Amino acid sequence: MSMLRIGFAIAVTTLVTACASLPPLSGRTPSYAADDTASTRLGSAFRESEQAHTGEDAFALLPNAVDALVARVVLAESADRTLDLQYYIWHDDLTGRELGAAVLRAADRGVRVRILLDDLGTNADDRLLLALDSHPNVQIRLFNPVADRTFKKLSALFHFARINRRMHNKAMIADNQAAILGGRNIGDEYFGASTTVAFGDLDVLVHGPVVHDVSDSFDAFWNSDSAYPIATLIGHKADPDALPAVRKKLDEYLKSEQNSDYIEHAKDRIGPYLANGATGYSWGHAALLHDDPAKVEQSRTETDTHLMTQFRALMLQPRHDMLVVSPYFIPGQEGVAWLSKLSHDGVSVKVLTNSLASTDVAAVHAGYRRYREALISAGVHLYELRPNPDEGPTKKSTFGSSRASLHAKTYVFDRQMIFIGSMNLDARSMDLNTEIGLLCESPDIAAEVADGIGSQLDRLAWRVELRPSANGTLHPVWLQTAADGTVMQYDSEPEASSMRRLQVWFLGLLPIESQL
Repeated sequence: MSMLRIGFAIAVTTLVTACASLPPLSGRTPSYAADDTASTRLGSAFRESEQAHTGEDAFALLPNAVDALVARVVLAESADRTLDLQYYIWHDDLTGRELGAAVLRAADRGVRVRILLDDLGTNADDRLLLALDSHPNVQIRLFNPVADRTFKKLSALFHFARINRRMHNKAMIADNQAAILGGRNIGDEYFGASTTVAFGDLDVLVHGPVVHDVSDSFDAFWNSDSAYPIATLIGHKADPDALPAVRKKLDEYLKSEQNSDYIEHAKDRIGPYLANGATGYSWGHAALLHDDPAKVEQSRTETDTHLMTQFRALMLQPRHDMLVVSPYFIPGQEGVAWLSKLSHDGVSVKVLTNSLASTDVAAVHAGYRRYREALISAGVHLYELRPNPDEGPTKKSTFGSSRASLHAKTYVFDRQMIFIGSMNLDARSMDLNTEIGLLCESPDIAAEVADGIGSQLDRLAWRVELRPSANGTLHPVWLQTAADGTVMQYDSEPEASSMRRLQVWFLGLLPIESQL
């Protein structure tokens, strides 16, 4: 009898989950970026320099993980009118709570806060989001959410075709005056606070005319048919005591961490960051490229809404050199042909991606390795990040040892133009998810990235080449250059276990490249 009951319960749950549908959006109120923000603190701070560079945009790179968090906290603390945040992932950890507290303080002083999160990527606690949303100045929406909140994973499985399309965007805008875009989500691993993994990433802080385009993009997603207010999705508002309880828990946690090594280091970085932020901008012109939010509702073959379509329309043709930095790099036949042609035409093409030992997604590596030999044969200089690139046995994070993993998505053309954003060179970024990024016409920051990464490739990564085996056939080898210039050769993927290699081999047999 008990087995019958269990079977009946499973059948009912499956039926309910399969039939669950999203609620109507009829009661949702659209909202838009504020235009009259020139008199805010940020507007006043930028006014003189923007008048001296009429029509140009200002860029400050954020390669340092701690500075990337500090910049976001400073923006939140500096906002007078509005804060808009759009992220694929926002973890409920130390750095996630530090930024959350800064955003909540902004809301307390009257700043309108809009937070748009990808439902599947963030996988946040609905009760926490509902409590924060109950603040009179905070609105939270989830993008392309799962309908059934109780049996979320099961519901996602039954609605896979829709749920498989995600919002991968990462952007923060303060007062429609300054914005941060790049590869970082919100979480300890992105800001140097994790003891297990340290993502090598890159953001750019920008002010100038392009910020209005970033705000317009946020508005398009915020008001799209895929953005659901958390209260609408759950079906009720938070209890009156929910927000005070969240505040109390948050305050207690952050107070307990105030003397931690990471927080002390972050405090030390605020002064230098503010000093450099005032004078450390490079100037040029930026174009915002982003997918239309409707992309997730359309067939992947309808490319008019795609960022990559915008990219191709620019017809960028580097003549001398090109640097590709993509942690999830599956170029496909079309990508191999493009990079091969560039190399054939005399362009020095360098690609930095994750190695098997450093990647956090084995399936992506299985897809990438199919194209490795073709790229090398075409003359592409291929580098794979080492998980422990420093001279010592481990890479030191701010307060512990951690494994390095590449997460930046940036592309440099002839040291004149650079794209910084959320887009990987893989099928998922191009065809399934939505992405965003800035194409910056700025020789200063383009050269800064090209020189900064290019000069360290042999220290950071294994250089992958083709060498003849005993029977004369070519096979890949991994070359590691030591500080004294000596080179060590590996004939199989270094620092990867046999089980890891077997896993990737098996994944490579599956027809899943279109999903990666």
